[in-house]
Amino acid sequence: MKVFIVEDERLGLDRLIKLLQEVDPAMEVIGYVETVKSAVWWLKNNEHPDIIFMDIELADGQCFEIFNQTQVKSPIIFTTSYDEYALQAFKVNSVDYLLKPVRKEDLIESLNKYRNFKTAFNPDSGFAENINKLIDGLQMMQQNKEYRRRFLVRQGQKLLSIEIEDVAWFMADGKVCFLKTWRNQRYIVDYTLEQLSELVDPKDFFRVNRSYLVHYKSINSVSPYFNGKLKLQITPASELNDLVVSRERTNDFKRWLGK
Repeated sequence: MKVFIVEDERLGLDRLIKLLQEVDPAMEVIGYVETVKSAVWWLKNNEHPDIIFMDIELADGQCFEIFNQTQVKSPIIFTTSYDEYALQAFKVNSVDYLLKPVRKEDLIESLNKYRNFKTAFNPDSGFAENINKLIDGLQMMQQNKEYRRRFLVRQGQKLLSIEIEDVAWFMADGKVCFLKTWRNQRYIVDYTLEQLSELVDPKDFFRVNRSYLVHYKSINSVSPYFNGKLKLQITPASELNDLVVSRERTNDFKRWLGK
């Protein structure tokens, strides 16, 4: 099986190649690129592979632009650090979606799915037309999506409504999630951090690691940390001595913070 990879994080690329070799040593990575521009050029000038692994957020934009500039005849397995991209939309027509860091068991499941439904990806089956419809629908969903404006929390025996504008960050502590207001008030919220990532506007909030979802205005400073990570100072102060952006999310975090 010939594989092409579109990925702008070297760590993510190396991990994916390593996992592919572990899962199937006969799998051949025939090329990889980091940008929309280079992906378009490669696809126009090379025979299309059996399958493409494609990160959504690339150095020069979102991968959806690739489909606007050239025909993609191969099935896609999308990969990303974000989980707000309408996961179920990519489950149609055997187009799969993997969250970073990619887990071996998830990769195996995606490849098995591809093999079982390989005929669906025949260029004559209308796959290219279907994937374009999926992408158009996904982009429209993102543009029209409404995010939570307030959260209902408890204070003793009372219920309070906290406006999203008053939230500096969310934190997961075990199975319990809290929100912290700009006034340093802390309340339990009845959602997981994964659910909260879907409910709040990704332009304002970023999931920096497994425990924290922060508003960009709460970030006071960003400094290099060991192993390619980043260390944050936030307001109100974090309950951790070292609030660190995980290595897998560092590039995405930099792009998000710079928008």
